[in-house]
Amino acid sequence: MKQILAINAAIGSFVWGWPMIILLLGTGLFYLIRTKAIVVRKFGFIMSNTLMKIFHKGHGGEGEVTAFQAVSTALAATVGTGNIAGVALAIAIGGPGAVFWMWLSAFLGMSTKFSEVILSITYRIKNKETGAYSGGPMYYISRGAKIKWLGKLFAIFAAIASFGIGNMTQSNSIAETIHVQFGVSPIIVGIILAVLAAFVIIGGIKRIGSITEKLVPFMAVFYIVGSLVIIFINITEVPHAFGLIFGNAFTGTAAVGGFAGSTLMVSMKAGISRGVFTNEAGLGSAPIAHAAATTDHPVRQGMWGVFEVFVDTFLVCSMTALVVLVSGKWDSGLQGAALTTQAFNEGFKGGGYIVAVGLTLFAFSTILGWAYYGEKCSEYVLGPKAVKVYRIIFIPLIAVGAVGGLAPIWAIADTLNGLMAIPNLVGLLFLTPVVVAMVKDFFKDPDRIRESDREYMDLLEGRYKVDDR
Repeated sequence: MKQILAINAAIGSFVWGWPMIILLLGTGLFYLIRTKAIVVRKFGFIMSNTLMKIFHKGHGGEGEVTAFQAVSTALAATVGTGNIAGVALAIAIGGPGAVFWMWLSAFLGMSTKFSEVILSITYRIKNKETGAYSGGPMYYISRGAKIKWLGKLFAIFAAIASFGIGNMTQSNSIAETIHVQFGVSPIIVGIILAVLAAFVIIGGIKRIGSITEKLVPFMAVFYIVGSLVIIFINITEVPHAFGLIFGNAFTGTAAVGGFAGSTLMVSMKAGISRGVFTNEAGLGSAPIAHAAATTDHPVRQGMWGVFEVFVDTFLVCSMTALVVLVSGKWDSGLQGAALTTQAFNEGFKGGGYIVAVGLTLFAFSTILGWAYYGEKCSEYVLGPKAVKVYRIIFIPLIAVGAVGGLAPIWAIADTLNGLMAIPNLVGLLFLTPVVVAMVKDFFKDPDRIRESDREYMDLLEGRYKVDDR
């Protein structure tokens, strides 16, 4: 086991190191350019058709769940402990300037996620017997890029990663938080979590979607409002907080015994990797949930991908960052959830309970979202019968993770989570012309409603030519 963990550590240093960060950001920049910055030029249009239409039933078309239920499932998996503990850790390690680099990664990540979702809808398939939709990187890599073995490799990485990053690490965070704040035994917490999760997961994407569309808005608003209260209490410190963010973005915050150049690199890496890790743009996980959405065009659902990154990083993560900075505790020596909790407690008595409740809801929702990702990837590799087996393994591991069991597996799963990005990014780069064609097709007449997937699939089969100049 020690040798396996040593190998995993070596691979992990690459996966979450500079080469991968550059590849992820480079892909986002490439798509920003190739789509002529559509997510920037049409940002108002995108928000008016997502944020302002959260409770809209949609524009018709085909799918299993509503567009918002699909993005809620994706957000449930994306908004997790990283938004609370991870952001604070990035600031503690890289200083306030890390927040700037987190925002930059999210800015580029919007184009990446936009493209991922477009391809997921474009190449999704429908089970004629059950009516269920399946999509994601494994499908657009195999059906679009025609590299079947690479699509299968992505699915294997994601299925295994779901047991760690999407399961045991989340339940462990919940158990520790509840134990510290309320004194409840981790074993009891684990059993309760497993039972609650089983009730939702066994119902499939429709039940997951119906739960997450209620849970995600509530938990996001709860945490954001709690954060805003503290920010307004310390409103005079807000300009100073932004000054720290932008003032240290390119100079770094020199650590004891360090020097500005090295500190700047630490700040950049801490912020960028945290942004990528929280919004998952480029990792390929969220498109699996978006593939089930009822939509009339890939680009219409792609706009929800932009919305997803915006909510996760520019709203939720920014709230954590600002609270930590206005509290003045960012350089206290604390890290992760402990730093965030201390910052909230500085805001007002009992503020730490906001962190406890927020982290619990965020982590639990992540378990639900990743359960769906894992079972769809297992189904892709082993067939429909694998879903029941996957659930039988996944659900008990929630309780195991709560008490800290199988901790070495977490590290391996974290590495596989990062490795998911490689086949996904290959698929994205191969299929750039498809994304560009779909964007042009949609924005020629964004108000036109298409009744079925057939209408935009004709575009791929050359039924009419799309000018790609």
